[in-house]
Amino acid sequence: MSTIFTLFMILIIIASILLVIIIMAQNPKGGGLSGTFGGASAANFGVQRTNDFMEKATWTLGATIVVLILLSIVLTGKPSQVAPTMPTPVKSEAPVQQAPASTAPATQVPATK
Repeated sequence: MSTIFTLFMILIIIASILLVIIIMAQNPKGGGLSGTFGGASAANFGVQRTNDFMEKATWTLGATIVVLILLSIVLTGKPSQVAPTMPTPVKSEAPVQQAPASTAPATQVPATK
């Protein structure tokens, strides 16, 4: 495995974990992280701004994962092992035997007059 591939895999795993955390922090009904902290944070940061940040972070991390996957495919080249295929039949190198030629002399038919 190349070091570039390993680097891309680590970055993809980190971005995936962050994406899961951000998605789990969101509430499908609009509460989520902004509703959890309420009070002073709602006055300073605003509920709508928190939801916008969470949505932008979700889309950004999703796009980052897709780009990292595509870059890892392009930069690391083709996979080292191709999916197994049907084995091709092995051609034998033995010479083809021909039927032995007739060794008997050809008989001549006597001409009739």
